[in-house]
Amino acid sequence: MKRVAIAFSLTLGWAVSGFAADASPVGDAAAGKSKSVVCGACHGADGNAATPFPKLAGQGEKYLYKQLVAIQDGARSVPSMVGQLDDKSDQDLADMAAYYASQSRSGGQTSPALMALGEKVYRSGVAARSVMACAACHSPKGNGNGPAGYPALAGQNAQYVVDQLRAYRKGYEDVTGRTTDGDAKIMRTTAFGLSDNEIEAVASYIAGLH
Repeated sequence: MKRVAIAFSLTLGWAVSGFAADASPVGDAAAGKSKSVVCGACHGADGNAATPFPKLAGQGEKYLYKQLVAIQDGARSVPSMVGQLDDKSDQDLADMAAYYASQSRSGGQTSPALMALGEKVYRSGVAARSVMACAACHSPKGNGNGPAGYPALAGQNAQYVVDQLRAYRKGYEDVTGRTTDGDAKIMRTTAFGLSDNEIEAVASYIAGLH
């Protein structure tokens, strides 16, 4: 299914540009609950998945919808999602996004050993490698920016964050990595400048944000 307007507006995986026109339908959370039943196997009935799957609860509706579209259209490769959205209409995806956005996300914990480094990366970035602070787009408390489509990170499963940052880092030079961050390559550039230790630390810090 081709969605030219949506494909044009989709720029980032973790951060989706809010500059293009938003053509997404209005979601119905009540309808989305029944349409999301099968999703609960991996993401939890209320969207609070166990690691390594992502928590969808409390995520921005605009972000969720655009990610579902990207996965359905093949712009974002998620092997575990193959075939899961094939029979879903645009309205179905919008309803599912609305349902998960209406749920409350559970919290997580930060490893004490990774706290200092994780907080530094999240709040200040890594100036020596021109890595911007995560807080710049995802907010100091990890609440994201719903209207702009920047996803909330607070409480997200640490292993999922690690996996996505590594995928973006690979995507900087290899198209088999994650590349759904548009021409600006903000996430790929950011991840490319992070070491394994920094990725693990900031992921752990994000898990403990409330």
